[in-house]
Amino acid sequence: MIQSELENQEDELTNIVSSKSDDEMIQFENNLRPGALKDYVGQRAIKNNLSIAIEAAKKREEPLDHVLLHGPPGLGKTTLAYIIANECGVNIKITSGPALEKQGDVASIISNLQENDILFIDEIHRLKSVVEEVLYTAMEDFGIDIIIGKGPSARSMRINLPKFTLIGATTKLSMLSSPLRARFGNMFKLQFYDKQEIQEILLRSAGILGCDINEKVADMLADSCRQTPRIANRLLKRVRDYADIKNNSVVDEKILKETLLGIGVDEAGLDHTDRELLGVIIDKFRGGPVGLNTLAAAISEEQSTIEDIYEPFLIQSGFLERTARGRVATERAYGHMGFDFYK
Repeated sequence: MIQSELENQEDELTNIVSSKSDDEMIQFENNLRPGALKDYVGQRAIKNNLSIAIEAAKKREEPLDHVLLHGPPGLGKTTLAYIIANECGVNIKITSGPALEKQGDVASIISNLQENDILFIDEIHRLKSVVEEVLYTAMEDFGIDIIIGKGPSARSMRINLPKFTLIGATTKLSMLSSPLRARFGNMFKLQFYDKQEIQEILLRSAGILGCDINEKVADMLADSCRQTPRIANRLLKRVRDYADIKNNSVVDEKILKETLLGIGVDEAGLDHTDRELLGVIIDKFRGGPVGLNTLAAAISEEQSTIEDIYEPFLIQSGFLERTARGRVATERAYGHMGFDFYK
């Protein structure tokens, strides 16, 4: 009876989970994602540790220990999940924390996995507590306990699951509960990329897109990519659009400057909101400190948007400092925004 109930939920899986079919693999390549660790640029320490863990698991013919990937958005967490599946030679099913609403969703997905397959949960920090609790036994014992019946006649039954690997991705590690976090055997934090790595990504992506770009132009474009591969590929596509219209996909310095000017990104990678944020701190609040609540009201942005989207890069790049009293613009920010530094 329990098995039949799980089978009846297979139709619902199309709205919860996706498989890596041939069509998706084509789209995967079109999205400029590498398919193997050797083609993945950057994150050297993570690649080395993953390579060892994958080879050891394959040698023992066991599933890879559960993996938690965390770090700012756009650094390649989803790409790494696909690569791990490719390197392990297994299938991968993709879902997200908000899509898993009840215990049955987890049971249905995992029951349809094959031995050693991978389940990837993006935004895993957004799992509901009732779903998270089901994952505890699924991850440790490869089983799920369910209650059959109600009242005095209710009884517990264990459903055995295939051995699988859970890969979780999150931009907010602190929002994961300690019990869930402790069940991951591999935890990796993805770091921002350096300029040389971004340049390498741009040249590789340009080859896939059929875009003619030389190392000098790639070096210039890398300065505007916020140390993030997703932004690098996005800007490259916009540069290609301009080049296609102007001169048959040849990207020169003139095309690059026209593109960045047109989309509002400067040579340091700052967009309109970044510059507005720094300008308000310098011009209206004499460089700070200014509280987050006041700053959010001044530029009409949500506090969480400022904290999660804009501040990490501005702080990493030395444009902004976060103190106990509030946000403070640095000397570099003054110079970039064309103000005299008077502190």
